[in-house]
Amino acid sequence: MDASLAPEFPTGLDWLNTTEPLRMAQLRGKVCALAFINAGSAWSTQRLNDLAHLHARHGERLNVVAVHVPKFDHERDARRAGRRLRRQKFDFPVAHDADWAAWQQFGIEAWPTVVLIDGEGRIRERVVGDGPVRPLDARVAELVAELVPRSRSARPIELRRGGEPGLPLRFPVGIAASGSYLYLVDSNHHRVLECDQGGRVVRQFGSGGPGFIDGPMELAAFNRPHGIAIERDLLYIADSGNHAVRRVQLRTGDVDTVLGAGRPGTPETGQVADPRAVTLDQPRGLALAAGRLFVASAGDNRVWDYDLARHELSLLAGSGKLDVADGTGEAASFAEPVSLAAVQQMVYVCDAAGSAVRSVNARTRQVQTLVGQGPWTFGRVDGQRVDARLQQPQAIALDPGAPRLWIADSGNDCLRTLRLGGGELASVELPRPLHGPSGLAVADDVVWIADTEAHAVLRLDARTGALQHVPIGE
Repeated sequence: MDASLAPEFPTGLDWLNTTEPLRMAQLRGKVCALAFINAGSAWSTQRLNDLAHLHARHGERLNVVAVHVPKFDHERDARRAGRRLRRQKFDFPVAHDADWAAWQQFGIEAWPTVVLIDGEGRIRERVVGDGPVRPLDARVAELVAELVPRSRSARPIELRRGGEPGLPLRFPVGIAASGSYLYLVDSNHHRVLECDQGGRVVRQFGSGGPGFIDGPMELAAFNRPHGIAIERDLLYIADSGNHAVRRVQLRTGDVDTVLGAGRPGTPETGQVADPRAVTLDQPRGLALAAGRLFVASAGDNRVWDYDLARHELSLLAGSGKLDVADGTGEAASFAEPVSLAAVQQMVYVCDAAGSAVRSVNARTRQVQTLVGQGPWTFGRVDGQRVDARLQQPQAIALDPGAPRLWIADSGNDCLRTLRLGGGELASVELPRPLHGPSGLAVADDVVWIADTEAHAVLRLDARTGALQHVPIGE
């Protein structure tokens, strides 16, 4: 057992939500779960949710502290890291370690890692990966039982209580266009909006509070929904926070669950008798083609195939390992697939952590990398695919009028296009930069953009290059 004293926090950390830098002495007398995380990592997101649950469960006996360590260049900006982390509301201190000082000081090797520190300030254990929450809870409970009452003389930890502005949208992500309507995922308001193309809200699906409830649209509840896909009068929603795929019957507005038990896990393949018995792990992206629903699961780095007529679930591709590796079926690997686009037998996959765009043949299950070299190779380079670079892309959309794929290159705050069939990657000239775009839809020579970190929706005329703000609900 590693029982050395935990080192002091480096002086160069940016404390994102405390009134002053945190000191180790302020954590004495309680168990501390010190989490090293990355804001863009699906595994880190799940572990932060677990720690928020443990923080509420153990109350005053447990301190939770998160240290954000960047992977991508754009994540080194403390303000941007803070915006990304505000998508989840946490009631504990969060620091930004731009230069990896604390990471090296504590000897961390992977995201996420939770360092458990006892009431005397000694490091007792390191828990690596997102794993089940129960073993972590049990270990925290053991350390809590060892606590010795002591007088509290250290300065208390004070969090900054910055109020969020009352914006109509909070971190919009998934977007879809159908006829004269626009469908938009308002993720931090836990709802999906049906709008006209001028931005007027026609209907709201979901009560606006987090939950996992089927039923009429005004009573149903989602939890941080993400991607969407529409076919005729059915709207499918990747309800990421509930680890589920939900569906809206657009004729009535009723919501039901297609797949998902409300907890993370790897599903069993085969006939689905009870949709609420199927575990998924942070589904983010959806696509429909030929009666099949494809699901990108960022938590287990796999793409799933659900036959809507036969109610059969199968693995399309993915080993579960976080990597950019081609192959057939489970021999291939993805790196946090977050968005899908499909046409006939071809499924296109946006790999966020891999800074890559992939393709999967739904019949042969063969995976091919179109752009991307691996999880640690990224940048902003146009040109031939072998040389081209993306940085943590978050969404893709097929152009119905041309053989090209539109890409929300979120890490570079820009829009890119990839000419299919051996073409090049190109940047789209815009009159102003984007802000972490995470949703795209293309129809009738118009590109609809969910400009996520600006809490806005934009309309790009693909013919003229004109870019307009769409006042959703304003």
